Amino acid sequence: MAADAHSPAFRTDRAAAEAEDLALYRQKFQHRLPASLNELQGPTQGLVQLPLHVAWSGMTSYDLDQPRQRMGLYRTVLHEGLREDLTRLNQDLLLQLWPTLRSLVGRSVWEDAFPALAARGRAAA
Repeated sequence: MAADAHSPAFRTDRAAAEAEDLALYRQKFQHRLPASLNELQGPTQGLVQLPLHVAWSGMTSYDLDQPRQRMGLYRTVLHEGLREDLTRLNQDLLLQLWPTLRSLVGRSVWEDAFPALAARGRAAA
């Protein structure tokens, strides 16, 4: 007989599954993260063309002068980008966008690695 959603066994199984998911997510991204946010020296204006390994579906070109496109670019690169893709972002823009981005990406991985992001997240909360 399967445990129902209110049973202690179900909650324990769910918590274990969530912990495992977080561990896999951390493993996926930790080797991709730059050593420092100072490595993020990308543009703050103009058009950015993403490579196919990052933008394999949907938009591939983003206008940083358009707030929604800028947010979409950062969300896409944070989710799909490799280390060299991440370093093409801009540190100041990432810090500016972080209060919103943190709810869209694995914030614990990023905030554990970069205290400046954690501080921005706490300040916005």
